[in-house]
Amino acid sequence: MKISPVFDKQPGKPIIIAGPCSAESEEQVLKTAKALAKQGIDCFRSGIWKPRTRPGSFEGVGAIGLNWLKRVKKETGLAVTTEVANREHVFEALKAGIDVLWLGARTTVNPFSVQEVADALKGVDIPVLIKNPINPDVKLWMGAIERIHKAGISKIGVIHRGFSSFGNSKYRNEPRWQLPIELKRNVPDIQIICDNSHICGRRDILASVAQKAMDLQFDGLMTEVHPTPDEAWSDAAQQITPAVFGKLVKGLKVREETTDDVAYLEHIDDLRHEIDDIDKDLFDLLGRRMKVAENIGIYKKKNNISILQTSRWNEILNRTIQKGREKGLSDGFVTQILTAIHQESINHQTQVMNEPVKKAAKKKKKAKA
Repeated sequence: MKISPVFDKQPGKPIIIAGPCSAESEEQVLKTAKALAKQGIDCFRSGIWKPRTRPGSFEGVGAIGLNWLKRVKKETGLAVTTEVANREHVFEALKAGIDVLWLGARTTVNPFSVQEVADALKGVDIPVLIKNPINPDVKLWMGAIERIHKAGISKIGVIHRGFSSFGNSKYRNEPRWQLPIELKRNVPDIQIICDNSHICGRRDILASVAQKAMDLQFDGLMTEVHPTPDEAWSDAAQQITPAVFGKLVKGLKVREETTDDVAYLEHIDDLRHEIDDIDKDLFDLLGRRMKVAENIGIYKKKNNISILQTSRWNEILNRTIQKGREKGLSDGFVTQILTAIHQESINHQTQVMNEPVKKAAKKKKKAKA
């Protein structure tokens, strides 16, 4: 799949997309755009049609807002982008001369909706940005890219806006950074834009999430900016003023992927070899651990004992979390790693306990040898 960049990216400078969550009035849109144009942003964003979780919420001004975006283009020279979710949205946006379209998370999650948009785009040459689906599913995200690409669109980028999750979190949508990294591994040429507004859902952590995206070599940011954020008709808590946004962008540290410095390259190469050696030792130990788990499975089978003993698992987990803290490892990391190891142990024991008796005995004899 050959993907072309949506934006021309200058070395050392992130792509910047900014604007209000929703277009509320012509005055609000133009005021925001003119303030952002002075900051040299790459593209002005504004929601015209807003998919809301519940009816009765503000669902956007509709097609009339496209005229306001046309004025933005004419009076500021900025490229403009808005969200589309169906065939009608696509036709209206194309007729208005919108420069870039984006698919929202609620659209990406539904292959039928993505296909409808893709069919409407056939024969059209316009860049498209695709937000990740609400749920953490890289294949679903990839599927949306493939559908749009098969429609003949070559300029495709993605927007990482985080993923819905249950439970308490400081984020509105958990970033789960490993998922956009996995997407980039599968589609190396695709540009990734971080929507720090929807990840955070609050103003006070926007800058830290934006910096994290830069540290991970993301190509740019999409941030919601409003002249009077507290009065915004949608997502007020996550929007900031143009002045605050300007400070956020100026404060970003954009890091290089590599360097020609010989001393750095030699030292980093030594450290990476050390990491490789440690990884080898880790997997040797894990292999040994699974052999022990298989022997435990054989012994449990012989004595008609169940695979899982909850009290034993709780004991291991609590003890290991404490040891992890002593080594500077977070509780979440230790729990995630140990849970994966425990599940693999269960898989090995399950296989052993369901083997014919003779085969299990032969394996045990071989293990002793």
